[in-house]
Amino acid sequence: MRRTLRYRAVGAVLGVALIAAACGSGDDAGEGSIEGDPIRVASFNFNESVIVAEIYAQGLESSGYQVERQLNLGNREVVKPALESGEIDLVPEYTGTVAGFLEVEASADSDATWEAARAAWEEQGITLLAYSPAQDKNAYVVTGETADEFGLATVSDLQPVAGEMTFGGPPECPERPLCLQGLTDVYGIEFAEFVPLDAGGPITVAALDGGEIDVGLLFTTSGVISANGWVSLEDDMGLNPAENVVPAIRTEVVDAYGDDLVALINSLSEALTTEDLTEMNARADLEQEDPALLAEEWLTTNGFIEG
Repeated sequence: MRRTLRYRAVGAVLGVALIAAACGSGDDAGEGSIEGDPIRVASFNFNESVIVAEIYAQGLESSGYQVERQLNLGNREVVKPALESGEIDLVPEYTGTVAGFLEVEASADSDATWEAARAAWEEQGITLLAYSPAQDKNAYVVTGETADEFGLATVSDLQPVAGEMTFGGPPECPERPLCLQGLTDVYGIEFAEFVPLDAGGPITVAALDGGEIDVGLLFTTSGVISANGWVSLEDDMGLNPAENVVPAIRTEVVDAYGDDLVALINSLSEALTTEDLTEMNARADLEQEDPALLAEEWLTTNGFIEG
């Protein structure tokens, strides 16, 4: 029999967020299920994170693990403390961003960035499992018309004209080292105005399409960029490090369920590619397809569940 995990009490503020964000929970253990507390799988508040969280959640369920979902929980300022305090158990993360939040060195080297982040978070009782070949980085995007008007191809090209422009991104962007803070520190870019929007989602897309902003923060795997003929400016000074998808899980959960759990999650990560993310994001963002159904289709196509 597997030992039961001892969960910590949920804080009042985050408790409300978790309840509001819950999108479903695993049923009681049935035939073929693995005994133990449900694994609480969370996501950030954008489609790609929900899709990958569903891949992990459905993959676990298909192998007999009980799962509770806390999807669209919020940004990293909400999710990271929830993971560290034991209010959630598993969330798909990104290696370079994790390293930045833990204040350790991140670079274009996937192995080195993962190792630095893994070692730093281990002290907080969080284990980073094997990273996926799939990567998704911040993308600084302009319309084709704006690129032509100002001769923009790289992020450096923004420097002389940014003072005439409006930048749009998530509300936390001004304090993020890979967002406005990094654009200023690395590129010397100062925009005339910042408009708080969402995390590379439909609000940012609509603002860029409607001319309310000149530059928008999207993601490199966003299907709307090519679909609209927009230009993702080349990060020519290397602001963005390696950003491999990586499952972050509480070490207590790893200890409770052991090598079988780790092997299963790692196999899911290993099969996921950047091309997969881009395709599923396009279908979720442009066609409004259900992230849970996209995850199920991916799991079926890749042989993790039966069709």
